[in-house]
Amino acid sequence: MPSNTFAKSRGNCLLQTTNHLSKLKTHYCYDEEICVNRPFALLLTLFALAQRIAYVDVTAVLESIPDYQKAQEQLDRVATQWRQEIAQEQDVIKGLYSKFQAEQVMLSEEMKRQREEEILNKEKEVRELQRRKFGPEGDLFKKREELVKPIQEKVYVAIEKFATDKGFEYIFEKGSASGMLFADKKYDKTEDIKAMLKRG
Repeated sequence: MPSNTFAKSRGNCLLQTTNHLSKLKTHYCYDEEICVNRPFALLLTLFALAQRIAYVDVTAVLESIPDYQKAQEQLDRVATQWRQEIAQEQDVIKGLYSKFQAEQVMLSEEMKRQREEEILNKEKEVRELQRRKFGPEGDLFKKREELVKPIQEKVYVAIEKFATDKGFEYIFEKGSASGMLFADKKYDKTEDIKAMLKRG
């Protein structure tokens, strides 16, 4: 299990880096005159800091793991089966409604009410089935947690070990929500993490 420090760093490493740079400025800028006269020293320090930063495409790492691929295939099969079950129930509702439309002229008001209530109850059952299977805390979510989460944890443990062994202070996760607009390929350690996981 990754340490709390590492897990938190994925969300706040930009803040940590900013704080680090602030300390560097304090260290080199005793006053404005000295700060102006020593920009090269600050640039050298920033370059040294950059050597301890990397990023990893976690999605690419996961997709390279056979167990993850199998888990995704299993999830797809389960989801497809549940969608078919829901579609069958929706067909039942369509049948009930079509029958009601065809026969309503011959039905008493009480029988109409009963038929309408039957259709509404069936629709409610199907909505509940959809929520139970595909909702935020539904069966598919739980199945994904069961199959995928252990693999994700394995990847994050490997990233933490890589960072410790190689002396990286910050490792960013490359993704749509990371805020990373550009990154030099030389800081991409995705293949290193893939290789580490393959070696076990």
